[in-house]
Amino acid sequence: MKILAISTSSNKLSVALLEDDNVIQELNILNQKTHSENLMPFIQKLLETTGFSLDDINLIACDIGPGSFTGIRIGVSTVKALSEVKKIPVVGCSSLEGLAYNVTGYDYICSIIDARNNQVYAGIFNSNYDLISDYFADDINNLLPIFKQYSNMAFVGDGAKLINISQNFDNTICSSNIGICGYRKYLNGLSTDADNLSVLYLRKSQAERLKENG
Repeated sequence: MKILAISTSSNKLSVALLEDDNVIQELNILNQKTHSENLMPFIQKLLETTGFSLDDINLIACDIGPGSFTGIRIGVSTVKALSEVKKIPVVGCSSLEGLAYNVTGYDYICSIIDARNNQVYAGIFNSNYDLISDYFADDINNLLPIFKQYSNMAFVGDGAKLINISQNFDNTICSSNIGICGYRKYLNGLSTDADNLSVLYLRKSQAERLKENG
């Protein structure tokens, strides 16, 4: 199975091509402001350099949030369009799931994304990358007592810097891991179509909050 994987929820634009859960190639660029300009050319470059076309793709996996509201919309809308035109099934993976796949060798993994002003998005996963908690969108200080309940737990993501603990992981979201996560979900019957792919924001955007507050 050929899988096109896309991550746009952070300042890193990442696209990858996989054969089942084996990564063929991954391309990355760090510049959130150009996701809308670079995503389709990046996908085209990935396909050209690997010798494949969209007609060869059997599944598209993408991160659906939480993270950058703009980036998530760009990625999900692009995936919806490709899925609709080519009739390719899609799988949405949370950004926090994708981060968890950066870690091995721990009983528990806490993925944390910095939402600014001491606010974070977080999720706790077991060593099989299954979510074992609700997703959190809260002040980091409110979550620390929850995190302390788990032993042998890794912290990964750009929000991990808010916790005074030294662990050396890749704290960025990799499209290759989104692809691996998506393949696992596909095997468990969790793929869908363009119409039913939805986003995971966890909280309202700043513009929406400002509007509600007048």
